[in-house]
Amino acid sequence: MRQLFITVLSILLIGTLSAQQSNIKVDQDRLEKRIFDLAEFGIQPNGETERVAFSDADIEGRNWVIKTLKDYGMTVTVDPAGNIIGKRNGNDPSLKPIAFGSHIDRVPNGGNYDGCVGSMAALEVIETLNENNITTNHPLEVIIFPNEEGGVMGSRAMAGNLGKSALGVVNSTGYSMGEGIMRMGGDTTKLKEAKRDKGSLAAFLELHIEQGGKLEKEGLNIGVVEGIVGLNWWDVVFTGSANHAGTTPMNARQDALLTAAKYIVAVNEITNSFEGTQVGTVGRIKAEPGAPNVIPGKVTASLEIRDLSLEVIQKVYQAIKKKTEQIAKESNVTVEFLPLDTTAEPALTDTAIQNEIESSAKALGLSYKYMPSGAGHDAQDISRFAPVGMIFVPSKGGISHSPKEFTSAEDMANGANVLLQTILALDKKLD
Repeated sequence: MRQLFITVLSILLIGTLSAQQSNIKVDQDRLEKRIFDLAEFGIQPNGETERVAFSDADIEGRNWVIKTLKDYGMTVTVDPAGNIIGKRNGNDPSLKPIAFGSHIDRVPNGGNYDGCVGSMAALEVIETLNENNITTNHPLEVIIFPNEEGGVMGSRAMAGNLGKSALGVVNSTGYSMGEGIMRMGGDTTKLKEAKRDKGSLAAFLELHIEQGGKLEKEGLNIGVVEGIVGLNWWDVVFTGSANHAGTTPMNARQDALLTAAKYIVAVNEITNSFEGTQVGTVGRIKAEPGAPNVIPGKVTASLEIRDLSLEVIQKVYQAIKKKTEQIAKESNVTVEFLPLDTTAEPALTDTAIQNEIESSAKALGLSYKYMPSGAGHDAQDISRFAPVGMIFVPSKGGISHSPKEFTSAEDMANGANVLLQTILALDKKLD
């Protein structure tokens, strides 16, 4: 009888705690203040912030994050790749950690929300758990990844995909990745130790601004990310014949630039001819010799194709290549497609985590839609060794990577609450 009483009491207590946990919410004003506080690191006289990875402002912002995590009672380390990892113990040390976070570095002349919302929401989640005296069964990890904007450096290292050649890449600060890692307290001689084993995390969640305008346009609160698109890049080289612009008749020209212009139109038309959400872009073009009175003899243009399916990427590419070769032949110009070493494989998010994000949004009375991410994120690399989920919140006007980038305090809090409730739900369900 005594054992039955204890069992019933335990069930009642668990039910009570579950109800209490489902009612807790982050502090919206405090979350917005965090965004403004972070923006002070790298503030310029014009009121805008510059915080490119490896800069002094980036180092100062990272130190502030580390201090904040320590103030919350977390154990904080910086791994050999420069990832900041704050650990909070759980009730069951045998369980794998549930991790969440994002990045605080920015593109040059960027905004205050890309990456920062997910990072500051992670801090807010920890403080909210502390305030409500909630200890999860799983250990928790807050991860702030370095140099996301310069090549998802920290998450690539965690996945074991950061090669030595990447360490020599220099960003706008003048520091290389290798030098930047050392500046941030990492150690390039021990990069292999940053690699996480498959299954070392129970789950990873990343909250992020959409960086597009779909949610705002449709009046929705939350995006449940189905996956992060893969991308392939090529240089497309057109070779004709440079000649005098005044003395060469129009019908005798081998104009590489005119051919490239027809190719650019074809990329747009062909990409649109396929059903789906794939995108094809020509974002760079260089004409040689580049004089106004010389017919361009050589043109190098870019090609980028993105989709959640590598098969679709290849289908679009083959159609573009076939059409471009036809255009070149008709123009008496040669064309060559040169693949670049910047391929990123698509990363599908975990369906069980998607379901929990949806359930959390519903329980909070928030509208949502399932959608792909057209931009790359740290979660893309983390998916190589752990189940991942991503939560999107609206971006005002669909603007990102700009000082005009904006997400309202209410939208940020909505996303943070979905993040919080999803963590608590996964904590109960994951082994």
